[in-house]
Amino acid sequence: MALKATKLVISIILANIIRLFRFIPNNDPIMAMMLPYSKNEKWYKAVIFPVITMISFDLITGYTGIWTIVTASTYGVLGAFFCVYYKRKKLVSLKTYVGSGIFGVLVFDFVTGVLATPLMFGMSFEQAFLGQIPFTLVHLVTVTAFILVITPILDKHILSNKNLEDQNVLSLFTSKLRA
Repeated sequence: MALKATKLVISIILANIIRLFRFIPNNDPIMAMMLPYSKNEKWYKAVIFPVITMISFDLITGYTGIWTIVTASTYGVLGAFFCVYYKRKKLVSLKTYVGSGIFGVLVFDFVTGVLATPLMFGMSFEQAFLGQIPFTLVHLVTVTAFILVITPILDKHILSNKNLEDQNVLSLFTSKLRA
């Protein structure tokens, strides 16, 4: 079983480039990019994409630690969940993606912000919960915006693009090397 990595690598690089620009608060396209993986790809890619993206970004920025494990694991579980959820749906529309993104942000922010933060940083559950509210509101807006812009592009132009299949990309590089 081959991983078929070209589209995965393109997606991870794209997500990390977007995250590095930090042009809006909560500049995190991972949820918006994970959802088409959950719909179109094997379950393990819906897990691998967010996990590798989180780990690679934290390595790039020099902020690896327990937080990396918590966030990557939470995204991975959500990727697997949405994979199962989408397999049961006949049609996954942009509206479905937005609803999934909202649900995913609420779960992600609850796990990472409300549950993990008090355990990791010694604040009270109440402080974490109250502090998480404005963060989550902004996160909901930014993820929805990313879903409206990035998800259709990834869904239709990268994951469904036959030219980006590993064998086609390899053939292109091989022919260019021979020339």
